Amino acid sequence: MNTPPQSANISPGPVWALLSPIGRLGRQPYWLSFAFVWVIIGISIRLWFISVPELPTPEDVTAGAFMESNPLFPILFFVLQWFELALVIKRLQDIGHSGFWALLIFVPFLNLIMVFFVGFAPSQAEPNRHGPLPNSYWRKS
Repeated sequence: MNTPPQSANISPGPVWALLSPIGRLGRQPYWLSFAFVWVIIGISIRLWFISVPELPTPEDVTAGAFMESNPLFPILFFVLQWFELALVIKRLQDIGHSGFWALLIFVPFLNLIMVFFVGFAPSQAEPNRHGPLPNSYWRKS
């Protein structure tokens, strides 16, 4: 029996790019989204530096001190980590791999390799089970 082709969303927006792990994401929106995340991280670090009364020495700069300086920083970094995870999952799906490999972004040093590997790997030209084209996803019928 023939089944009709699945409908697809071929023009999702920036909210989908940052929040949803479903679908495929091309290289250009991947790098633009990562640039956005890195700018937000840079702004938060800058806010931290101007909020401390004296310039910290390298020994004083720790992740704990940074997170304790403002109660919103842990929430911000949790949200930014979700953005990164969603971007890497979609990019892995775009190149034809399982999104499960995105868990490597939680391993120090491997996270940098993973971010750059999926950022430079070419997209699959043909449709795959995650979407018909890069920057798209299948809709459930």
